[in-house]
Amino acid sequence: MKYVLVTGGVVSGLGKGVTASSIGVLLKACGLRVTSIKIDPYLNTDAGTMSPFEHGEVFVLDDGGEVDLDLGNYERFLDIKLTRDNNITTGKIYQHVIAKERKGDYLGKTVQVVPHVTDAIQDWIERVAVIPVDGKEDPADVCVIELGGTIGDIESAPFIEALGQFSYRVGPGNFCLVHVSLVPVLNVVGEQKTKPTQHSVKGLRGLGLTPDILACRSTKPLEDNVKEKLAQFCHVPLEYIFTLYDVPNIWRIPLLLKDQKAHLAISKVLNLASILNEPSLGEWTSRAELCDNLHVPVRIAVVGKYTGLSDAYLSVLKALLHASVACRKKLVVDWVPACDLEKETEKENPDAYKAAWKLLKGVDGILVPGGFGDRGVEGKILAAKYARENKIPFLGICLGMQIAVIEFARSVLSLQDANSTEFNPETKHPCIIFMPEGSKTHMGGTMRLGSRKSIFNVKDSKSAKLYENKSFVDERHRHRYEVNPDMVERLEKAGLSFAAKDETGKRMEIIELPNHPFFIGAQFHPEFKSRPGKASPLFLGLIAASCGELDTVLNPASAHQHSISNGPTNIFINGTSKKSPNGLADVRYNNGYCNGLYTR
Repeated sequence: MKYVLVTGGVVSGLGKGVTASSIGVLLKACGLRVTSIKIDPYLNTDAGTMSPFEHGEVFVLDDGGEVDLDLGNYERFLDIKLTRDNNITTGKIYQHVIAKERKGDYLGKTVQVVPHVTDAIQDWIERVAVIPVDGKEDPADVCVIELGGTIGDIESAPFIEALGQFSYRVGPGNFCLVHVSLVPVLNVVGEQKTKPTQHSVKGLRGLGLTPDILACRSTKPLEDNVKEKLAQFCHVPLEYIFTLYDVPNIWRIPLLLKDQKAHLAISKVLNLASILNEPSLGEWTSRAELCDNLHVPVRIAVVGKYTGLSDAYLSVLKALLHASVACRKKLVVDWVPACDLEKETEKENPDAYKAAWKLLKGVDGILVPGGFGDRGVEGKILAAKYARENKIPFLGICLGMQIAVIEFARSVLSLQDANSTEFNPETKHPCIIFMPEGSKTHMGGTMRLGSRKSIFNVKDSKSAKLYENKSFVDERHRHRYEVNPDMVERLEKAGLSFAAKDETGKRMEIIELPNHPFFIGAQFHPEFKSRPGKASPLFLGLIAASCGELDTVLNPASAHQHSISNGPTNIFINGTSKKSPNGLADVRYNNGYCNGLYTR
């Protein structure tokens, strides 16, 4: 097993996750099998109880692991399925060490950070690195490890020490350290400054790690004299210093690394030159170029609670991007704070109220993502009502599905106090109820989590067609509340279709309005399985409906063989591959690589 460690210096938010993912893409394109590990030095056992404002979205894995959003980047870029153990936290390590101490496994020794904690970290890495994540049986060839945080953070000290020891444990030729650092340009000088990177490398060396490769973040490509200065002062060969400058979309990062022959540098450090193929990134290149040349816009409103931080909905944004590129449309995301749509805001802040409704009424489609807590719930219900009454394409995810059920019960069944027991425990008409297996005292890891089957029971539904008429689908869940089974029959008689249910038939998974152009809610999170070349079916349906092409997606044969390809380059019309008009996905990424574009 070969290991590539990615660390970061100077400041956080440089894009270590995207860099690690891009290195994985490049090595995979060279014919190697790649797995990934993310190390988060915080004391939380996992990301499940962390606020999205604090840490961005919580990404959910097939096995129910609630993990850092960077694992979502790894899965999307490498098209792999990771496990909860691929995310190492300080909390997990200390929990593991203390459990061993309580059992007496240390045979009476004084348990210390060195060697017991550092050994636990190294053992964990070696154990997880050999778990296959690409559907094959044998272990991967290379494990890319990202160390979260910034060099010098006090909480990462045990991991730095462990990784220094680990480089000796695995031996020369099996460990490559890529250090991501910042080379800023001061406006008053206009010169690329190397001193921050010099100090970062100095600090890294002082902690026992020596970088093999420098990946320098900057607004523009590094000048030759700057690279020479870095090579001299950081003791890194000139050909091992790479520029990761700002690009229009993050799919170009693997291409940047390829153009600078980063794969050759890594292969030399890891003694892989004899088995490394020339990187094959044709499809990846086509997709990146396509994304940069899209022009026809599709405008989607994301009505949520955490709209002040786009990372809180990162997988939703990526899934919208994947679907938009598949439909050859330029994605424009309008952020609509759900609470600004409510009547109380009209009284307290009429300008915000008018602005929110103006945004909502100007979009092609509406998406209400998942969330927790009652803030903004009434605004989400109003957004669902607006979409239902005005035939605007609508997709509700998790809580977004639940508020759509509440809105339907209030407006169509005239149950004015219909609600979820999450928001009103005393409601006389509980449309949404707490799941009996959940816990009301312990928050972490007590929800219905991970991949579960959703079985289609309405065969001609839009959702079933989007999933290619499969009998069931496996999608990832993260929820404590569900549609009240006692109200299902009444809702169905009023026209709400429950297109898919769980294996027991008692848990509602997908809702639809058959007479609406596109009104679908899913209890699961389809965004977690969306991939750049394989858009999530429900997101594809939303984007297609929003630009008037849903029939093309649902009934390609009846549309004269006109179908939207999920591939990177073409639309197929009458059986002939043709180029189509296209544009850049305008979403804001907080990973340092993409500037804020057409988001509001």
